[in-house]
Amino acid sequence: MAGIYVHIPFCASRCSYCDFFSTLRLADVGYDYVEAVIAEARLRMDELHGEPVKTLYLGGGTPSQLPIPLLERLVRGLRDTFGLSGLEEFTVEANPDDVTPEWCAALLPLGVNRVSMGVQTFEDDILRFIGRRHTARHAVEAVSRLRDVGINNISIDLIFGLPGQTVASWTDSVRHTIALKPQHISAYGLTYEEGTRLWRQRERGEVREVPEEQCLEMYRILVDELRSSGYEHYEISNFALPGYHARHNSSYWDSTPYLGLGAAAHSYDGRVRRYNPHDLQQYIDAVMAGSVACEQEELSQWERYDECVMLGLRTARGVDADRLRTEFGDEAWRHFVNEASRHIECGHLHVVDGDRYVLTRDGIMLSDTVIRDLMWDE
Repeated sequence: MAGIYVHIPFCASRCSYCDFFSTLRLADVGYDYVEAVIAEARLRMDELHGEPVKTLYLGGGTPSQLPIPLLERLVRGLRDTFGLSGLEEFTVEANPDDVTPEWCAALLPLGVNRVSMGVQTFEDDILRFIGRRHTARHAVEAVSRLRDVGINNISIDLIFGLPGQTVASWTDSVRHTIALKPQHISAYGLTYEEGTRLWRQRERGEVREVPEEQCLEMYRILVDELRSSGYEHYEISNFALPGYHARHNSSYWDSTPYLGLGAAAHSYDGRVRRYNPHDLQQYIDAVMAGSVACEQEELSQWERYDECVMLGLRTARGVDADRLRTEFGDEAWRHFVNEASRHIECGHLHVVDGDRYVLTRDGIMLSDTVIRDLMWDE
């Protein structure tokens, strides 16, 4: 199975917390960019080694900002290159206020069967403060419009620890989300990324971080509310109704090969990581001149071991110790088992099915520490 990720870097405005590569230049370079992505797909199609493409994901940026004719051109170009006859999951990220009846109607004919919406919170005052363009009402209307046209796999993103957010208001946002019955929910703790507007506001004392213990309580509430509502907690930040795990995102966690197209996109084939430039014009110029724009690095054995441990422990599946031994040898296996033993004693890890090491509920709360201990220290 292979997946394709396409980075759509265009936004109408920048959110105060976001450090993803994005630009406001859609009107200037949108057409050229789409043509460059199609050209890059043709240049790099052999990297999939003939594997059938099972998942396609348009992320950003704000893919829903792409005008429908450009979206249609992009999908047509990808189909001409990869076929996509075996495509099982086609996700497009969207902002709720972009989800118009016209936009929704264009999705199914293109093969889109999943939409991931960045709602973040149902608190309108916080949405305004962090620079989001939508309101809580827009989010509710967007879910309804998507279902009206037959999109029945909807994911909602939330953020906890936002400035001004309380445990009570976060609980309300979680319950508002559950009431909409999305098939999938992703929730992330806010991070203050250096260089973002929110980071600068914190440095000037204009905002205060939500205390860590309060953020942990928000996460506990998230887990309890979603589990009691029938959602499976299958990755630290991801929850799904049965049968609706995000297939594309899951490929990142189990090292399934994927091809990343577009400026700032990353690719991985199990050993080599490739990454495209963060400069929009540099990317377009290189690809349209017939050159592959990406740089690459081959991961060492221990870098691959670290990724296997880190990504595995983030999931409910955990880390298969036998697989570690087979892929990385006895030394890596002994290191993992020895380090894991003390976390088992502390109640942070438990072993299931004989050889799979999985974080406990308490371990999830300390996941960064547990993962760091189990990674290789050369």
